[in-house]
Amino acid sequence: MIVPILIFISLLVGSSSGANAAVKPNIVFILADDLGWADVGYHGGYIKTPNIDRLAREGVELDSFYVAPMCSPTRAGLLTGRYPIRFGLARAVIPPWRNFGLDTGEITLAVVLGKAGYAHRGAFGKWHLGHHDPKWHPLARGFTHFHGHYNGAIDYFTHEREGERDWHVNYEPSDEQGYSTNLIADGAANFIKEHSKDGPYFCYVPFNAPHSPFQVPAKYLQQYAHLGNAKTANAKGGRKIAGHRKQILAAMTACMDEGIGRILKAIEESGEADNTIVWFSSDNGGIGAVKENNLPLRGNKLDVFEGGVRVPACVRWPAGLKGGRKVTVPLSHIDVLPTLMHISGVKEHDGKPLDGKNVLPILTGKQKRLDRNLYSYHGQAGAHVEEIAIRSPEWKLIVLGPDISKGEWRTPKHQVHLFAIDKDPFEKTNLISKHPKVAKQLAEKLIAFRRLQPKGGVPVYQGGRQGFAPPKAWRLSPKD
Repeated sequence: MIVPILIFISLLVGSSSGANAAVKPNIVFILADDLGWADVGYHGGYIKTPNIDRLAREGVELDSFYVAPMCSPTRAGLLTGRYPIRFGLARAVIPPWRNFGLDTGEITLAVVLGKAGYAHRGAFGKWHLGHHDPKWHPLARGFTHFHGHYNGAIDYFTHEREGERDWHVNYEPSDEQGYSTNLIADGAANFIKEHSKDGPYFCYVPFNAPHSPFQVPAKYLQQYAHLGNAKTANAKGGRKIAGHRKQILAAMTACMDEGIGRILKAIEESGEADNTIVWFSSDNGGIGAVKENNLPLRGNKLDVFEGGVRVPACVRWPAGLKGGRKVTVPLSHIDVLPTLMHISGVKEHDGKPLDGKNVLPILTGKQKRLDRNLYSYHGQAGAHVEEIAIRSPEWKLIVLGPDISKGEWRTPKHQVHLFAIDKDPFEKTNLISKHPKVAKQLAEKLIAFRRLQPKGGVPVYQGGRQGFAPPKAWRLSPKD
């Protein structure tokens, strides 16, 4: 089988954006929301995730896959191949009251794949990249179909955020009823069934699960009764709230995994499973309210420690990748666009320089090392309490405290950690006092990275919230 696979890849990556469309793979990217390192079965976690486990088993497990420490920046980096700090979308997520979105000067993965002959490009689930102006809508950013919600943290059953229902098909509000995780999975599965014979398709599935609010149908909750009784969790003498959340989060994850199973079934029934790339990842680490979520990694969502930015991920492509393997080379969400661009045969990006790399040689096993730095950052609560980190193949420097863009990073207000990350993946031993020169060299690069943030980027999370009233049904109509 090795020779046919190599011939296939040669034909595929050597094609131009308009040629050899028949051999281009379908692409399904599944993004979980707040799924922690230990929230998948194949990491030995307490949640049963047979379908995610199957993807990891049959595909290539990405053991060191890095994302941003929160929602919107990960989505922006994934869809652009660039660090969101460059266009002001790294500091914070985009809350309902924020008139801000993904810079229209950025070329998205959907646009790139459209030029490669992917006529059908659907997005199903949580957008979270701008909702106050039609220019930020998925249909204005390269997608041909949208089915889901603009905001994060919607009610799973009523689909409301800030008192207004946020559920849409394309530009129009939809009265579709049901648990949002199931609606997202079924929408994606139906899209695959409908378009599997129409040439290559791109299906982007950003679930809102298992992000808060913690809500789930009873049948899934019952599967995890041993983790706590949700009905009495807040009652006098009941379990602590952490136990309550742990049970519901496990049930929400199980429901999402079941939905992923329906998506995989649709792919298999299409007869095109061999030539369909299924890439799975979480958008950041698990929440800190459930301590077990990210173990044995340190930290959680909103941290630049490993537990906040190193997440479960895998990619399956039977026709192009030998499965049953684990890649330990550090990869990133910003690598998704350049890699899929290369696979789809697009040689020119036509946009700003990419930060991500084509990591297909890593995925195939031809290349064993990637010498580059990866960066993590957020300042959601304000410039006085930012978190920023740089990871090289051997080292990781973390600086917690005030904005370092003016060059100060070792003041009494800063906490500085240096880890030999290749030998200490759980970040237990701070080596800052033993290797000050290494820290200084990394800090210079980290300061330069922080200085990339332009003026007028997305404000801190709470700014502008007071007095906000959402539009009716979160309607966003296209402008003439």
